[in-house]
Amino acid sequence: MRKTFLVLLVVLGLATFAAAQIYTPTTDVLGAHLNYGRGCAGCHAPHSGAWGNGANGSGATDSGNIALWGQDAGALYGKTIVTGQFDFGRSYTEVLPSGLLVNGPPDVTGVLTCLSCHDGNYAQGAMMKNAVFETLPATYGTKNTIPTLLGNDGNGKNDYLNDHPVGLNATVACGGHYNWDCTETNGVIAMNGPNSSKFVTNYGFFVNLAAYNNTAVVTCVTCHDQHVMNVVAVTQGANTGLPSGTYQTMFFVRAPYNPGSTTPGSNQTAQFCRQCHGGEANESNGSTAGTIF
Repeated sequence: MRKTFLVLLVVLGLATFAAAQIYTPTTDVLGAHLNYGRGCAGCHAPHSGAWGNGANGSGATDSGNIALWGQDAGALYGKTIVTGQFDFGRSYTEVLPSGLLVNGPPDVTGVLTCLSCHDGNYAQGAMMKNAVFETLPATYGTKNTIPTLLGNDGNGKNDYLNDHPVGLNATVACGGHYNWDCTETNGVIAMNGPNSSKFVTNYGFFVNLAAYNNTAVVTCVTCHDQHVMNVVAVTQGANTGLPSGTYQTMFFVRAPYNPGSTTPGSNQTAQFCRQCHGGEANESNGSTAGTIF
């Protein structure tokens, strides 16, 4: 009888775990990128690119040649931005591409196109109001109008140092004190070490690192899925041990991420960051904590 009770308790516990994570959004998953009703055409103009959207003030002749891009990226071509002042002075210099290049480096569609809306310095960002679209939880603090422009976010124009490093010099590596015990082959990260593989079981590896010159680099779309704002579909398998289903997220983050969780000890938001910052993860520091939603 006792054995049957214990088995039933475990089954109920697993069922509760799975049910607690599944999230069904009631709003359009495109969220803020509905562009005040314009939807997909706000970024992907089906005819004439930025010219068709009336946004091509720079006169870039390649507007629309990549992904039917409908925003004006021309003012950003060739500009240098410096992001992410880590380690008390270390920063990352990114020279933006010279155009919307066919088969170009990953910072074309991974940084340049994003900044055509989210820069606010060189590119003014059509229709942007520089505040988050989402309703933030009461526990998030008093600043509920978090800025969304990188180059003009309240600290003055042309300041990108308070933004996470992106670009061809923002590399991710394996080994060492701050990284995972993973392996990298031609710019592709394999989470196959004792600690990193355990982390994948506990949370997963959802980031979309780009390969450039046989090195894994960070772009905007490494962390963000620009097409889905509030939910992420998870399929249990090689990249995660979580039960399959749809999980809540925010800010277009491409993994389970909910800073408004009311669960005591919730660490899912920290888990998202630890996908790259392995040295600070539980698995690298002797803790048996998994993912608490």
